Amino acid sequence: MDVINRALEFEQRKTKSLSTSDRVKLSREAKTLILDLNQIYKQKKDERIMDIMKRLTVIKRKVEKRLKGRLL
Repeated sequence: MDVINRALEFEQRKTKSLSTSDRVKLSREAKTLILDLNQIYKQKKDERIMDIMKRLTVIKRKVEKRLKGRLL
């Protein structure tokens, strides 16, 4: 369950005052973690894994929203 541990550690990271390249890395890492967790979820159908994926998705969306900026 190394992927679950990495996902839980990822949630604890600070996401404030990051450079643009750090935000891109954060977004990509979140995506890979979500996809890896999805593979595990397909096999086990554990709701805790789904909850972790949902929380990571929220973090990923916040980071990507900041990357894209505001629409005029």
